Amino acid sequence: MNGDLPLRAGRSLLSCAAIAMVLSLSLVAVSGSQALARGKFSAFAIDTTSGRVLYSRNGEERRYPASLAKMMTLYLLFEDMEKRLVGTASRFVVSKHAAAQEPSKLWLRSGQTITALDAIRALVVRSANDVAVVIAENRSGSERAFAARMTRTARLLGMHHTRFRNASGLPDRHQYTTARDMALLGAALQARFPDKFRHFKTRSFTYRGHTYQTHNHLLSRVRGVDGIKTGYIGASGFNIAVSLKRNARKIVAVVMGGRTVKSRDAFAAALVQRILPKARPGRGYYPGLLAAIRRASPPAGGALIARRTPPPPTPGGSTLGSHRGIPTGAVADYAIQLGALLTKQAALSVIERAQVHVLKVSKDVEPSTQRVDVDGKLLFRARFQGFANLESAQEACTRLEAARFPCFATTH
Repeated sequence: MNGDLPLRAGRSLLSCAAIAMVLSLSLVAVSGSQALARGKFSAFAIDTTSGRVLYSRNGEERRYPASLAKMMTLYLLFEDMEKRLVGTASRFVVSKHAAAQEPSKLWLRSGQTITALDAIRALVVRSANDVAVVIAENRSGSERAFAARMTRTARLLGMHHTRFRNASGLPDRHQYTTARDMALLGAALQARFPDKFRHFKTRSFTYRGHTYQTHNHLLSRVRGVDGIKTGYIGASGFNIAVSLKRNARKIVAVVMGGRTVKSRDAFAAALVQRILPKARPGRGYYPGLLAAIRRASPPAGGALIARRTPPPPTPGGSTLGSHRGIPTGAVADYAIQLGALLTKQAALSVIERAQVHVLKVSKDVEPSTQRVDVDGKLLFRARFQGFANLESAQEACTRLEAARFPCFATTH
């Protein structure tokens, strides 16, 4: 056990070993050769109230995350929503790169848009790779920049043995994690986003007339399971992260490397039900986890708030006013937004500070402010408009993200 991870490992070593021994005997029927993908199997479980390690088998060995990577994609999207940089009705633009992703997917086409809420459901239920990339590109300008943010956040959370290279979990030999790190991420999702965590128990959703069913069969098979995520690529085997809450106890368990969906699910179901009585009853979360979440949480950054609905047309043009020579009134196919602020002066200040980075991509864009009402509150969008295509808008966002500006590309 590494002492630098925010899990209480000190007093847990003996109990963990004892539980592992019991489980190795009592679960033999479900965890035998059929349940294990040779050289890939690992499992880890924690009590999210006390931080106690309840089970570990190869828990710190490197594995491919597969679609468990989408847990971090959603963590960052939830973070942006918490900071009010994104709303559930915010629309994300689909690029050619996103549309070209391998299945599972929603088969989105380049130029289409999808709301943030539908994107969340698509990742949770469908595990849609195209949607994962859409989120990444719209939040960080490029999937590469978003993956770097994923890794930075993982490190701050204490996931020191995880590296992300994409937002979907599709094969990349340089992308890796451990069962322990994924359990920590699951616990962090629970603790930091209790309201948004409910999305993980969604069993189906309908998009454009087609209804998709969840891959997480434990939601209907084990009482108290309320998430989290499944995943599979050939190099990883069948993975699952499970959240179980019952009788005031709550645990997160991760099983990686199952040979089949059936054997993985059987092992995970038996594991969480066997160890749940060992968890401490309680509503809160262990101090080490809360400290890690605080460490990984970016500063609020003033009053940056993103649009919750598509931009409404503004009479007489799309912008309001100018300041210190900043031009107004650009009509563009693509724009980037750096947020919405409580005052026009604050929006103009953000524009002025960001302008040097944007002009390195395109000298034809025009900065603008745009007044909008969000939930009864008057806000001022800070934008650059006039990008010739989505790719150049995303490139500008990549530069701005590197300079620590929030940014997403949008249609005019």
